[in-house]
Amino acid sequence: MEVGNNTVIAAQAGVSGSTKIGNNVMIGGQAGIVGHIQIADGSKINAQSGVSKSIKTPNAAVTGSPAFDYSSALRSQAVSRNLPELEKRLKDLEDLVKQLLILTEKV
Repeated sequence: MEVGNNTVIAAQAGVSGSTKIGNNVMIGGQAGIVGHIQIADGSKINAQSGVSKSIKTPNAAVTGSPAFDYSSALRSQAVSRNLPELEKRLKDLEDLVKQLLILTEKV
């Protein structure tokens, strides 16, 4: 394992032996990183994330298991809060389409 300058690794994080970690990387607690990958300079790995692929873009932020882009995770969380309303709107649209189909068959 190679760890770059100014890199911090919080408690209970696991890094497999052949991983190369760049400079100024932040790794949250209980994160896990598989071997034979590289972590780009300035990367941020959230706590409890599971990194299974190289992070090639400098200053990237990842979360989750398997780890993926942090910004995408925030957008997903925002959408999931609206799912009940989106489900209702979809049902209403389906009902409207059914009514329109019935009307066009009568014409």
